[in-house]
Amino acid sequence: MRGRGDARASAHGMRPGRSRSVVLPQRLQATAAIVALACTAAPALADSSTSRLAAYYDRQLAICGGDAYAWSGRSRPVLAVRGVAAVGVGRDTNYALGKDGRLRAWRGDPGEASVVLDRVAAFAAGDSGVLAIRDDRSLWHVPASGTRLGRSAPPPVQVAVNATAASVGDGTDYYVAGDGSLFARGNAHRGQFGTGRLERSDDWVRVAGSVADVKSHTGHALLLTDRGEVQGTGGNIYGPLGRHGLGDRAVTWGPLFADAAGIATGASHSAAVRADGSLWIWGRDESPDPRKAMDGVAGVAAGADVTVALARDGSLWQWRTGQRPAQVFACPP
Repeated sequence: MRGRGDARASAHGMRPGRSRSVVLPQRLQATAAIVALACTAAPALADSSTSRLAAYYDRQLAICGGDAYAWSGRSRPVLAVRGVAAVGVGRDTNYALGKDGRLRAWRGDPGEASVVLDRVAAFAAGDSGVLAIRDDRSLWHVPASGTRLGRSAPPPVQVAVNATAASVGDGTDYYVAGDGSLFARGNAHRGQFGTGRLERSDDWVRVAGSVADVKSHTGHALLLTDRGEVQGTGGNIYGPLGRHGLGDRAVTWGPLFADAAGIATGASHSAAVRADGSLWIWGRDESPDPRKAMDGVAGVAAGADVTVALARDGSLWQWRTGQRPAQVFACPP
């Protein structure tokens, strides 16, 4: 039986006893200082804790040296698109935001990427397509079918006037308004709204306040408060919400972690990065209590059972849940 001290430690991201972690060498100090801003500055508006990483099930994208690299499974990252500011991955589509503010999408050959929206400052991708925040902070929805380059594809639709963050889950979408209010629409049967509601809504519903960022995936969601607390709601069969509703679901937002600077969640596990560069992980094949996996981390993304981390020294790491991090790529200086 866990004592009160153990419960308190878990709530603050500390696991009782020893935790195994990987400590990265501190090389390329100038690069490290720049990359570290991804977690210590404003919340990243992407599919992960940083706009430089994206993951959706078994497909991943990463920005190295200003260029986007793509890969699936355990294959080696391959250069896809140059001059990229942010990346995202949907169910069958890859996305890259150019430094010119144009959001491009492709399904096979990145050379055939097509512009789906302009004047984009940040975006999130997922099952229903893209939620994009333009340079005037207006929020637009680009339907998934709208990225398939067909002439009959529905056009992008504005859905809000003042957004600071967004997330596209599997059936439920979210965005954060300028005043910190969190709104959700879509499925609610697994508790995705976090208000106790279980009925679907096609209209946006306010579901929380004092929110800085939000991430979602398969029937669950995480939010990051303006004080660095991570909360979660929705399906929790395998533990992406820690002990909150473990084994079934949680229908209200509950605390999972503290002092976070960035968050990410996959199909059945979640991760958080602190401002000190420590990476914490919990969920399927892990403990429901967060454990430290690495130090020296600038950002993290989560897929089906894979975690991808961008280190402060520019190296890229990937591993399956329950295993140890392994370096897979070194970003060009």
